[in-house]
Amino acid sequence: MNPLADVKLYLLDMDGTFYLGEKLLPGALEFLDAVRKAGKDYLFLTNNSSRSLSDYVKRLRGFGAPVTEQDIFSSSDATLIYMEQKQMPKNILLFGTPSLERQFEEAGYEIRSSNPAAVVLGFDQTIDYKKLTLLCDAVRSGLPYIATHPDYNCPVEGGFIPDIGAIMAFVRASTGRDADVIIGKPNGFIAEAAAARKHLSCEQLCMVGDRLYTDIALGNHCNVKTALVYSGETSPAEYQSQNEVHATVTADNIGQLIAWL
Repeated sequence: MNPLADVKLYLLDMDGTFYLGEKLLPGALEFLDAVRKAGKDYLFLTNNSSRSLSDYVKRLRGFGAPVTEQDIFSSSDATLIYMEQKQMPKNILLFGTPSLERQFEEAGYEIRSSNPAAVVLGFDQTIDYKKLTLLCDAVRSGLPYIATHPDYNCPVEGGFIPDIGAIMAFVRASTGRDADVIIGKPNGFIAEAAAARKHLSCEQLCMVGDRLYTDIALGNHCNVKTALVYSGETSPAEYQSQNEVHATVTADNIGQLIAWL
């Protein structure tokens, strides 16, 4: 019996799943082709909020992937949807890269308000001590505190770089506060928003990724199937040594998942 038989949409992680650094991972392009030939669809779903949709299109096309902005959904997209649904004020303090800042400004947000109504933290590779101090002061003041995703590390070729989760740990140590809302994987909101975009239910989705505590744990937070690939953060030994999350299927790389189509 094929546990992925009912899947209509594959949600594809990027870092560590489709590519690693500047290296395309085995079978990545073949998987995209096989999905479409099987009459199914895919959507690149990433927790990385440091890049704009156009940045991702450029990067993926550089690997030969036939994608448009409609094929990509990030935690920053889901954060904007969440804030719109909650009718949050437009005056905020945003901590993120220039690409993230542009995305919020284009959505009508004042990102460096002198009288902010909320704090939004994204993956910020431009962060410095001045920004960290401002972030902690704002969180300590009691403002609503939203984080785009929870990842501790971002995989790159040759290792990892600290991700937003490490910054949130810094903020918690300084202020005693955790984020009030975390939008990205493994929290169900991002999957629900992606499903709604494609007019599907979560039961028709499969999350493909390399991280246990985000990609695969998504299955614990909403009713999506999951496929763990051992091409990024998680090794087979690490997966087998824990009992907290369980993937629907596992594979060495994304190309091996073609067999389940």
